[in-house]
Amino acid sequence: MSLSLYHITKPSSLKENAPLLIMCHGYGSDENDLFSFAQELPDELFIISVRAPYPMQPFGNAWYAINFDANQNKWNDVDQAIESRDKIANFIEEACATYPVDKTKVTLLGFSQGTILSYAVALTYPDKVKNIIALSGYISQDMLSEDLETKDYSHLDFYCSHGSVDQVIPVDWARRAPQFLNQFNIKNTYSEFPVGHGVAPQNFYQLKNWLELRI
Repeated sequence: MSLSLYHITKPSSLKENAPLLIMCHGYGSDENDLFSFAQELPDELFIISVRAPYPMQPFGNAWYAINFDANQNKWNDVDQAIESRDKIANFIEEACATYPVDKTKVTLLGFSQGTILSYAVALTYPDKVKNIIALSGYISQDMLSEDLETKDYSHLDFYCSHGSVDQVIPVDWARRAPQFLNQFNIKNTYSEFPVGHGVAPQNFYQLKNWLELRI
């Protein structure tokens, strides 16, 4: 089955109208990374883990290029990021048309760069998603559409978490997300764990419980 992004799936125990979970990995990783969570998540979820569109050398993939520069620390290729944002939005539609899932129960789960994109998709195309699990990322406002005030976010719900000693994405960046979401009265939960750039076991159990209450 050919959809616009390469992906792997774990079918649901339900034959139709399954809640859909789409996983978006981090920079330099691939679709197998977050998929290791799949066996531990509720059986009724139809789980799709997608591969980012830009291959890296010697291995791994990216949603957009990060150019590391000593003078600027690093900067994102925002045009590529916006392109990937729109690709994910289109992929959600394709997946809902292709697989036996409920398009009103779509959860995006991202890690790091995948989280940055998940925020961008949800805030730009809120009609396509319901729940967002945002692990070790932040909201990059230059990847959002300009007309946020005109959109209906009343159904969205975010679970955001970060490592308090994250050496890749500063925890201060993540802490701004709840403030941003609160401006639009968007439901959100924010947690920190005493780890670096990764998902602690207690972080996983918390997000799993959060998700079980919402599917």
